[in-house]
Amino acid sequence: MPRIAKELSAIAVRNLRHPGHGGNVTHAAGGVAGLYLQITPNGARSWLLRYVVNGSRHSMGLGPFPEVSLARAREKAREARELIRTGGDPLEEKRAAQEARRAQVTFADAAAETVKAKVGGFRNEKHKKQWRATLDTYAAPVLGNMPVSEIGVDDVKRVLEPIWTTKTETATRLRSRIEAVLAWATVDGHRTGDNPARWKGNLDAILPKPKKGANVKNHPALTLDDAPAWFADLGKRDGFATRALEFVTLTAARSGEVRGATWDEIDLKAGVWTIPAERMKAEKEHRVPLTVAAKELLEGMDRMGDSPFVFPAARGGVLSDMALSACMKRISEAREGGYRDARSKRPAVPHGLRSTFRDWAAERTEYPAEMAEMALAHQVGSAVERAYRRSDMMDKRRQMMEDWADFLGAPKCQT
Repeated sequence: MPRIAKELSAIAVRNLRHPGHGGNVTHAAGGVAGLYLQITPNGARSWLLRYVVNGSRHSMGLGPFPEVSLARAREKAREARELIRTGGDPLEEKRAAQEARRAQVTFADAAAETVKAKVGGFRNEKHKKQWRATLDTYAAPVLGNMPVSEIGVDDVKRVLEPIWTTKTETATRLRSRIEAVLAWATVDGHRTGDNPARWKGNLDAILPKPKKGANVKNHPALTLDDAPAWFADLGKRDGFATRALEFVTLTAARSGEVRGATWDEIDLKAGVWTIPAERMKAEKEHRVPLTVAAKELLEGMDRMGDSPFVFPAARGGVLSDMALSACMKRISEAREGGYRDARSKRPAVPHGLRSTFRDWAAERTEYPAEMAEMALAHQVGSAVERAYRRSDMMDKRRQMMEDWADFLGAPKCQT
């Protein structure tokens, strides 16, 4: 048994430092044979217990300092020494305990913990639900009850293959989410080795490359010739959902951005609606120029009690997506033949209004495509180009949106 060094006090341990040259250094803490404080060149400190079993030397970590105090390190070291005295090996016991812990954690358990860990990173509650729903629908039936320590490439493949070519976008998101769950499991000590859901140098060898846009479905959109008549029909109706749909049309914004709009985002005097990054799909603040018609719409809105929302639901919360869809459906049904997409012949939907705007900019104006893409809050150009672009072309976009409002037949001047 190694000699027991002079016992260091807690203050003495706290004051130990790396000499500034060479690799890791160790200092005997005393009190228990073989207990050392290890210090790395970057100043990280942790406890080590050095011991001999059956003639072989071993070194076992007892945790980082100061998270594990001197007193606790001595306690853990004494427990390990007692185990050695009775013929055991602390490292083997530690490995056995880790294996038992890994075997108890299933993929479903790990998925739940991963969602908890990522809560702050979700854009909104809907995104969180979508993230979990994908795993529940496609991964859970195959992986749910499996210990994460036993999941391999073949298991991940069994989840992905049925939808890899038919639901490409969903499948690629699913793969990424499975990878995140297994990464959490590895970091938390429930599995070891490579991540079987990794794409590069792994699944790319056994699955075909995802086809970009393979399963993207275009939202049914108004034809350009129908747009003014549809907008006139919209203006004849009342209600928060109707006004929200009108605002969606005038701003070319996404339905969710409009439904979640709050009065503190609106600057009527400057004629600007500033949508914060956390509410944007691209997670970047987006400024929307408000046309004369858009400002008149807002100025005519009645505020509902203490609700912060511009277009609140009946009970004051966020207006549902279905409310806008239902409004658009009623307008279409009230017209003989309805308002239908020129290609799919399906009734136009709210999200398709953005496509109508984009078609108008491309086919009926000379505005550059870049400006129309900016209005839709799409990323324009390469990462380098975006880094050097200092302007969001607000003044030019304002004129474009006024021209769009004119095309729709919206008011041209305030009364």
